[in-house]
Amino acid sequence: MTIIRTFKVYIFVFISLNLLSYNALSNDLFNSFVTLISKEAKTKGVSLEVIKDFKSKVSFIPRVIELDRSQPEFKLTLNQYLSRVVTPTRIKKANIKFKKNKKLLHIIGKHYGVQPRFLVALWGIETDFGRLTGGFSVVSALSTLAFEGRRHEYFKKELFNALKIINDGHITLNKMTGSWAGAMGQCQFMPSSFINYAHDWDKDGSKNIWTSKPDVFASAANYLNKVGWSNRITWGRKVFIGEYNKKLKKDKYYLLSKWSSNGILSENKNELPNVKIKARLITPVKYGDYGYLVYNNFESLLNWNRSNYFAIAVGKLSDAIHEN
Repeated sequence: MTIIRTFKVYIFVFISLNLLSYNALSNDLFNSFVTLISKEAKTKGVSLEVIKDFKSKVSFIPRVIELDRSQPEFKLTLNQYLSRVVTPTRIKKANIKFKKNKKLLHIIGKHYGVQPRFLVALWGIETDFGRLTGGFSVVSALSTLAFEGRRHEYFKKELFNALKIINDGHITLNKMTGSWAGAMGQCQFMPSSFINYAHDWDKDGSKNIWTSKPDVFASAANYLNKVGWSNRITWGRKVFIGEYNKKLKKDKYYLLSKWSSNGILSENKNELPNVKIKARLITPVKYGDYGYLVYNNFESLLNWNRSNYFAIAVGKLSDAIHEN
């Protein structure tokens, strides 16, 4: 039986015990797992210095498994979610942050073709403008999740990416902190997103999404740009669907004029604007006679986070930011 299979057999027992103990056997298995990861990291070009640091500091975090196991099925209505995430306080704070960073945001927004208000909205929704970035050791969280085995391959790849980021000198292992799932910095990038999209805007030699606002904004803008964002359109709009005749498929894109001719009205029950923009319809649960017509930029937000609620919240917060 391979060591990985042994891990999986043990984890089955471990889960059955409801995480009541983390004993010597589990500690030995985790240490063996770390040894295997270290050997593979060496073949991927990670330096002996980084590997030594990793082996001496990585630890199994039972709380990470508990959080992963206890993710409830999403039960909030959209209105409940928005009332918690897009609060008057956050809207006020977003406008203050936008004004304070306006010059930098406009330069970066123009460079990447992304409206600055969306960068601030993402920043606000993800980490409350950098205030809540997570206090877990990223390498320990990812090692724990890879060892646990439910999504072994995914988290193992993210762990190697994290070690590569450290190896490339962007941050030290001690300072690489983030969420229990390994999302990092003020824009909450997984290590793979960091490697693909993070940008050293301030040109200090590191892509610092933890403390450098220029790098945070540029990395977020680069991400959106690379996944198809267009600054010629916005994200979508709330609409009245009371008279919708349901002849059009909600998941298909149609011109606004076609939605209009099928009974969709603007939020205030007026005709939709006569512009050549395609949209698809989202009808949240328990949302009454209202829904959202979303544009292609909405898909870019979903690429960032696969949640309609998240993407709508980013859109709503962005709409509340005064760019002038």
